[in-house]
Amino acid sequence: MVFAHRAQRSRMPLVLNRAFESGAKSWPGGPMGVIMQTWVTVAVTLATLMVATVDAKIYKRCELATKLEKAGLSGFKGYSVGDWLCMPHYESGSDTFVDHDHDGSTGYGIFQLSSTWWCNNGITPTQNLLSHQSCYNLLSHHILDDILCARQAVSSENGMTSWDSWTRHCSGHDLSEWLKGCNMHAKANSKKTSNS
Repeated sequence: MVFAHRAQRSRMPLVLNRAFESGAKSWPGGPMGVIMQTWVTVAVTLATLMVATVDAKIYKRCELATKLEKAGLSGFKGYSVGDWLCMPHYESGSDTFVDHDHDGSTGYGIFQLSSTWWCNNGITPTQNLLSHQSCYNLLSHHILDDILCARQAVSSENGMTSWDSWTRHCSGHDLSEWLKGCNMHAKANSKKTSNS
């Protein structure tokens, strides 16, 4: 048994043979080094995710309604605060950190703004960069940049029909429930539908 072990060791390159004889525990490429590298990678990844998610937020309905009204979205281009609450609810669950892949592009932030049309992620070729916004700026709890970019999208010829979820779930529906209990003076229903 000892002879077989020595024969196996003698076939190893000189560097590996020395590392084996000195003990693999101290060698960075040895089993302990690989385990430590794995743990460090896991710890750094978790820390990065924790820092990123600390800046994210899932907005409560009335809190978001207040922010949207203060940002001047009540009545903007004929859309109500109800429209602006309904659409992100179905797009992202009112979560600022969500990014979904769809149709070859990625949607970012609370309004799921498309990397093809409304923001630049450095990966997807951008067709129409009206907002001149980095997509990654849309993934924080500070939604002013999301609002400014969404205003650009709604100002386009498609309006809110740029979001399929608005067309399916919000357009033409009674949106008064979205503002119920929010202590606001904004109108819940828009004058616009997906046909207008």
